[in-house]
Amino acid sequence: MKVTDLAAHRDEYPMSTFSIVAFDPETRDLGVAVQSKFLAVGAVVPWARAGVGAIATQAWANTSYGPEGLDLLSRGMGAAAALECLISGDGGRDHRQVGMVDAAGRTAAYTGNQCFQWAGHIIGPNFTCQGNILVGQETVQAMAQAFTSSSGSLAQRLVAALAAGQEAGGDSRGQQSAALLVVRERGGYGGRGDRYVDLRVDDHPEPIRELGRLLGLFGLYFYKTEAKDLVPLEGAAALEVKGILSRLGYFQGTVDSRFSEDAKQALRAFCLKENLEERLRDDDLIDGVVLRFMRERYGARSRKKR
Repeated sequence: MKVTDLAAHRDEYPMSTFSIVAFDPETRDLGVAVQSKFLAVGAVVPWARAGVGAIATQAWANTSYGPEGLDLLSRGMGAAAALECLISGDGGRDHRQVGMVDAAGRTAAYTGNQCFQWAGHIIGPNFTCQGNILVGQETVQAMAQAFTSSSGSLAQRLVAALAAGQEAGGDSRGQQSAALLVVRERGGYGGRGDRYVDLRVDDHPEPIRELGRLLGLFGLYFYKTEAKDLVPLEGAAALEVKGILSRLGYFQGTVDSRFSEDAKQALRAFCLKENLEERLRDDDLIDGVVLRFMRERYGARSRKKR
């Protein structure tokens, strides 16, 4: 990995930002995560299209870099060539900062020589980290280290990188907003569209922490059930689920360890009410994530806390 450090001396600057743009070669996901001392940074910086690429445009951001850059990538141009095409025709390029990755994992980044210090970027395999008006280069270095050493989904690794960057110093002007955009072919709600994860924290004292909380909720409501998480609806599990459904008024039958058809219908009604339809099943198994949700929010221990 190589750090590019470019700084200048402007009296004002509209957006102090750090971001990471990345590609997951296993899932083919593409994504951007960003934090800024700027209101609603998610409306400006992140751009991505499944099977094409992802772009972060920041500093004195030229938002046309997003759609125009993605169009260039969609025509088969690589990240470096597309980035060069964007900045070569922009008279304000000295004030721009851009990170880009294409659908082959090729990366490119640019930090204009008039970006306010500290400003620079790191390019690594399948990712690039960039920032301006930072405390120092430690921010992008920590982001790169966290991304390359972390595990989990691309979305989780992107947020981990943001958190590490903030811990290392982050924006010299503080925190305000954060955003996460991950695209996947047919990854949108109901298998339509490509906006797999699209979360924004527009104004918050700890936007990265809040973004992580929202990602946890997103996983609950929208991630698909994994085979390892399936729990048979029998014995103690059946008794526990029926007990919760009974207390909540979904189930009026006998609370025992046999999961009847009436209990299945009650569980279905509960899942639909709680927006857990993506994890709903029609067999004799329950998603363990749903079971934990029921236990933590409506179980015996939850009632004691109240």
